[in-house]
Amino acid sequence: MTFPPSLIDLGGAIALLLWGTHMVQTGVQRALGHHLRAFLGRALRTRLRAFLAGLGVTAILQSSTATGLMTAGFAAGGLVELAPALAVMLGANVGTTLIVQVLSFDVSALSPALILVGVVMFRRDATSHTHDLGRVFIGLGLMLLALHQLLGLLTDFEDTPSLRVLLGAVSTMPVLAMFIAAGLTWAAHSSVAIVLLIMSLAANGAVPPNAAFAMVLGANLGTAINPVLEGPAGDDPAARRLPIGNLCTRLVGVIIALAALAPIGHLMVTFQPDNGRAVADFHMFFNLALAALFLPLLTPYASLLRRWFPDRVDPADPSRPRYLDAAAKETPIVALGGAAREALRLSDVLAEMLTGARGALANGDRRAIAEIKRRDDVLDRLNTEIKAYLSTLDPDELSTEDDRRLTEILTFTMNMEQAGDVVDRNLLPHLSKRLKRTGALPKDDQAELAGMIDRLLANLGAAASLFMTEDPRAARLLADEKVAFRDAESKATLSHFDRLRSSRLEDAQASALHLDLLRDIKLVNSHIVAAAAYPVLERSGALLPSRLASGAEE
Repeated sequence: MTFPPSLIDLGGAIALLLWGTHMVQTGVQRALGHHLRAFLGRALRTRLRAFLAGLGVTAILQSSTATGLMTAGFAAGGLVELAPALAVMLGANVGTTLIVQVLSFDVSALSPALILVGVVMFRRDATSHTHDLGRVFIGLGLMLLALHQLLGLLTDFEDTPSLRVLLGAVSTMPVLAMFIAAGLTWAAHSSVAIVLLIMSLAANGAVPPNAAFAMVLGANLGTAINPVLEGPAGDDPAARRLPIGNLCTRLVGVIIALAALAPIGHLMVTFQPDNGRAVADFHMFFNLALAALFLPLLTPYASLLRRWFPDRVDPADPSRPRYLDAAAKETPIVALGGAAREALRLSDVLAEMLTGARGALANGDRRAIAEIKRRDDVLDRLNTEIKAYLSTLDPDELSTEDDRRLTEILTFTMNMEQAGDVVDRNLLPHLSKRLKRTGALPKDDQAELAGMIDRLLANLGAAASLFMTEDPRAARLLADEKVAFRDAESKATLSHFDRLRSSRLEDAQASALHLDLLRDIKLVNSHIVAAAAYPVLERSGALLPSRLASGAEE
């Protein structure tokens, strides 16, 4: 089977349009992603500010999906209420129309200049923002070039019988046109690219205005389907409130617009005789009307969504990931944020293990040790899941800052898992041996070990906080904790030798086990410090490569 050259040309032009859109999105995410996410997080206070923030961030990113994933991360973590999160999505829907408005004008002559400037910037420095912004200019140039080619190629297809049949069916059945556009948008993951394609069809007269407007409605519906189908990780119904809420608002708007398509279409054509520009204007007015309709209703609408999707009552399997969203892999900053939140769960599980060990130490309950050991299996699985998730991220889509954060997440998770192994394989067997031989520990030993575990728990909490804040001052304080544990080990070692000199075998064996427990606790603390403090200190230049004095004689 052979394809006519014109069909291959058409497919190539559409692919070029999609690739140009992809380059713009990834370039902006790599250059400004962290700043945009921080800005979005600060703006989620009121509905109006959230709406404007969603509009602005999406206009820059050219992806309402990326904005939605960022917002979903805030909402799932309880950092923002559902109503402002829904307002962000309404703003994001309007934000996607702005780039369409710009490209609805004949700016194809700028394509060579944009590509030239982009290539120069891209080749200038592979580690700077200039490199990433170069991708943006190249992508914009490719989009304009693809649109120019589409306008020319569609003229050749006007008389193609098969296309005439398809477009004839689309022209007479707006619902079919809507579903076709929704499917294309779902497959392309870009409403911007599909709306631009619809503009090309309308501007060339391949489809009448009303059919083009119906296809625009389908593109708006299709872009909200992906987050629902791919879904957030885990089975918590509450995590699905935002994507389904956004889909429902669009579905309501599409139904109303389809019912009134004839008068709306007549009004749009009267207002804007240029069919291509009319498509862009309809796209914008539809989303503005949708925002005006739902913004005042977000509070009761959010309450309705909470009733439809209540918080999960029964606890989930603690070893199952909750924040490793497969849909977020296309947006590295969001994916890394989810991985970081998942990594913090390891510190919570390790804290439960240490708290259980402290309880077994105090009451001599050896049965609690089995439950603590099961917690180590949770650490192992979560660590494996996080590493597997991060390994699937495309390295070419990661900026230098993203690479650094990825390394820090891996360092944190691996050290948390290794600290759990120390508790499971060293601390618990030594504790079990001590309890089996002598029963409850002497009060002095209990008090000392309990105090060290309490200090360990405090350091673990500080490490979890430091992992998110990356404050060099907090990193120094945490690293200094190693001195206290080293002093406790030295003191216990001297005490052990004193007991050996007393020639009492039972005292010597008890002190040896006591010393083993202290060494285990010290090793756990070393992993905690290495998990969070060392990466921050190394980046700030405050961590020496060696403890050996420079210039010392060999």
